[in-house]
Amino acid sequence: MTTTTTPSPTAAGSGASASEVFRASSERRGPAATSQERTARVVGRVLDAIHQVVREEEVTYPEFQAAKRWLMDVGEGGEWPLFLDVFVEHEVEKVAARTQEGTVGTIEGPYYLPAQTRLPSVATLPMREDEKGEKLLFTGQVRDLDGNPLPGAEVDFWQADADGYYSGFAPHLPADNLRAVVVTDDQGRFAITSIKPAPYRIPTDGPTGALISAAGWHPWRPAHLHLMVRADGHRQITTQLYFSGGEWLDDDVASATKEELVLDPARTADGWAVEYDFVLERA
Repeated sequence: MTTTTTPSPTAAGSGASASEVFRASSERRGPAATSQERTARVVGRVLDAIHQVVREEEVTYPEFQAAKRWLMDVGEGGEWPLFLDVFVEHEVEKVAARTQEGTVGTIEGPYYLPAQTRLPSVATLPMREDEKGEKLLFTGQVRDLDGNPLPGAEVDFWQADADGYYSGFAPHLPADNLRAVVVTDDQGRFAITSIKPAPYRIPTDGPTGALISAAGWHPWRPAHLHLMVRADGHRQITTQLYFSGGEWLDDDVASATKEELVLDPARTADGWAVEYDFVLERA
């Protein structure tokens, strides 16, 4: 009798995918358009901060050489998107939030994939016939700051499966698994059927995981849904929604949770239901 096993996603595979997606999405993100003076100021301050840590912590040559090797490993393993999105992006997002109104945002993370299947306002996410996990019905409305509904708004939705893996970054998953762009109806409403996600570990078998282990940190993220909501003439919001009572809400390795984004799902006859409305400001 032959036993088949599911290929285990690796940090190297996920890292390579994240790096490829990031490079391919440079057009979507646009150039930084940073002046020479701005570059000198920001990079200079980063280097000053590193120099200060070296002096104050009396970093040794062996520690310095280990850090160089680790930096090389992160690059060769394609893990810079993972490392920066987990440990740095939350601070960049806080700066961006200072000038935003409407729905509270948080980090995008490394697992977004553009150009997903467009579905109508009432939709079931693409998933396997034997998809594990409890059913989740996610409903809501997209409005502007004045409360007017935004018909035709796009709710770009992605999440991990019940084992904590994202399609496009795990070889055993269909490319569009638990991903879609849902278009709101004439009242700006949507109803998305999916599964209730579970907490998951970021990949730990690569250099990012080696750092986490060496520092005695944990690699866990609380269960969450990813959303990127946009409408013509309005500022796009990127956010994540979490679930009350879930593990790691107060100790997210990515420091991305916010009280305003924690939802209280209700039990239904066949799973869970949760509602959340998005409010977009004018661009």
